[in-house]
Amino acid sequence: MSGSEKRILRTYLEEELLKARGKPKLRKDMYKKMIEVDPHAPTEEEIAQQAVTKPRYMQWRETISSTSTLGFRIEGIRKGDGTCNTHFKMTKTRDQVHRAFLGFIDGNMIILKKYLTRLQEIRGVVESSEFFRQHEVIGSSLLFVHDKKCKCNIWLIDFGKTTPLPEGQTLNHRIPWQEGNREDGYLYGFDNLIEILSSIRS
Repeated sequence: MSGSEKRILRTYLEEELLKARGKPKLRKDMYKKMIEVDPHAPTEEEIAQQAVTKPRYMQWRETISSTSTLGFRIEGIRKGDGTCNTHFKMTKTRDQVHRAFLGFIDGNMIILKKYLTRLQEIRGVVESSEFFRQHEVIGSSLLFVHDKKCKCNIWLIDFGKTTPLPEGQTLNHRIPWQEGNREDGYLYGFDNLIEILSSIRS
């Protein structure tokens, strides 16, 4: 992807955006969430109002993480010693994801290789699946689990926002989203994740 190409991805349904636009209430709670992450994010008008609209917050939320650039983001990492890290809201670059994943597996290349193989298997299934072609998959997650004996697996979870398309419509899952096309970037995210893990391995 060239530096000038802007890719638009999302973790909200088009219906959610339209609904929020239809009744654009000012939300003080979302303003607080925004400034907790980035005090410089609000506009002068939003600072004066001490509030933002939901569509504004939803779209801003995507731009600060790797969702907007890579098609996925890290929500949290829990390690074997019980420590939990959920501070990934502004993890955006390939290098940042690279470092976070390397920390998650403690540099174990056996686990990395198994995860990579599993991801490639899942991507192959998704690419050939009629279900995925005919559904918009928003906010779904990948759950990575491994132990000290290098047993590991990945599961697809969180399909609460998965919705069927109108009859005859299918999705590519890789092309950029424009309002109305319902593209979700699902496979685009897979491609980037596999590429990043492959780069760690090499």
